[in-house]
Amino acid sequence: MLVREIMHPDPIAITATKTLDQAYALMRDRHIRHLPVVEGGRLVGVVTDRDLRLATSRLAERPFPPETQVLEVMTRPVHTAQPLDPIETAARTMRELKIGCLPVVEGDDLLGIVTGIDILDALLKLTGVGRPAGRLEIRLASRPGELANLTRFLADRGVNIHSILSYPEDETRGRLILRVATMEIRTLAAALREAGFETLWPPDKPCQK
Repeated sequence: MLVREIMHPDPIAITATKTLDQAYALMRDRHIRHLPVVEGGRLVGVVTDRDLRLATSRLAERPFPPETQVLEVMTRPVHTAQPLDPIETAARTMRELKIGCLPVVEGDDLLGIVTGIDILDALLKLTGVGRPAGRLEIRLASRPGELANLTRFLADRGVNIHSILSYPEDETRGRLILRVATMEIRTLAAALREAGFETLWPPDKPCQK
């Protein structure tokens, strides 16, 4: 999944000479929390609702008055994404920098904006939680053919896979989370265990209340 598939195209933006009061009113009226700042069609900064709160707070050492121009409090330089970036690249950038949005640019053109909520929505879509399915969690050895053996086992039983997520636990093994097109998930898990697969979810025995 690419950034262009989840971004908000033609984002609402503001110019650097607008006031903090105007920026706040625009965010409030349009129900948004991030505003790209543009000058002559060029992205020059980003201002967020948090920036406005911190800048005008009575707890600030020197609070800015509401008529202050946006350029005084906006974040610059701006960290951006490209429309063809994978969403995991955008997610990593946002996490490492602890920021809530990435304007999406191509050259000097502002094409869109991606927020943390967009990344979460994409993750939910990738996991397939929006459709009825059973969940399996399986530990596999990190060697060629293990995933093929698992998918072949499921295919032989007519079980369709909606999604697969995986991550390495260490150098020798990895963990897979699958959402599959069956609600008979405990029966399937029992068959997987019998076939030698280390199945972590659902548990072998129902959890005690």
